[in-house]
Amino acid sequence: MPSLSETQHAFLHAITRQDGEGIATLIAGGLFSPSERLDVYRNTFVSTLVNALRISYPAVKRLVGDEFFEAAAQCFIEASPPSSAYLNAYGAGFGSFLAQFPPAAGLPYLADVARLEWAVNCALHAQDPAPIAPDGLAAIAVAAPEYVRLVSHPSVHLLRLDYPARAIWQAVLAEDDAALSALDLASGPEWLLVERGPAGVEVTPLDEAEWRFAHALCSGETLASAIEAAPHGDIPLFLARHIAAGRITGFQFNAANSETLS
Repeated sequence: MPSLSETQHAFLHAITRQDGEGIATLIAGGLFSPSERLDVYRNTFVSTLVNALRISYPAVKRLVGDEFFEAAAQCFIEASPPSSAYLNAYGAGFGSFLAQFPPAAGLPYLADVARLEWAVNCALHAQDPAPIAPDGLAAIAVAAPEYVRLVSHPSVHLLRLDYPARAIWQAVLAEDDAALSALDLASGPEWLLVERGPAGVEVTPLDEAEWRFAHALCSGETLASAIEAAPHGDIPLFLARHIAAGRITGFQFNAANSETLS
């Protein structure tokens, strides 16, 4: 007799991989066969996750249509089943999946739009700690940059994308076909900052130097490393903008004092 853990893993395998051989003998018979009973759970499981992906990726769905989106979502679910019951956290790898999904090869910008939508989703559901306090700012001002790491707001995400995903995303959600048809897909990379502000989620284009500075800060690198990442940037201006916008919530000192302060 298999253990409870073994039974649960066999059931999960049957639902996610459409292979009920390992658990069929443990399912009671009756009006419905073990396979039919599993199908009920499997259909509910898949439809729930497909709907979660629809909510997180509305522009992707509109770009490809319902049928294509559902087929792609089902392939993604089979390859990457959820590891948690929190559906707002499901779908992080959908952009990377679409980049390698053969039927989407003719839409090279699709993966970037998905990456942007996931950042928007994460910003929407992120926690909302208070910005750094004045005494924290004073401590930063007198500390050596190589010993300071700033803590960014959880909603802040930095994206470097090959295609004009922000303009595509905005045009698709606004159903602005004229704007969509006027886009130049070869306009070069874009550097975006995604965050949740007072008016909701905002997507802001940055120049490369400010993006590299912000990306280093938000990746947990020291202030000195962030400065080195943008050697020709106006660092005081960049830092002042991020602090004024509430994007910095605390700081850490290296080694000697690794506790987070705010």
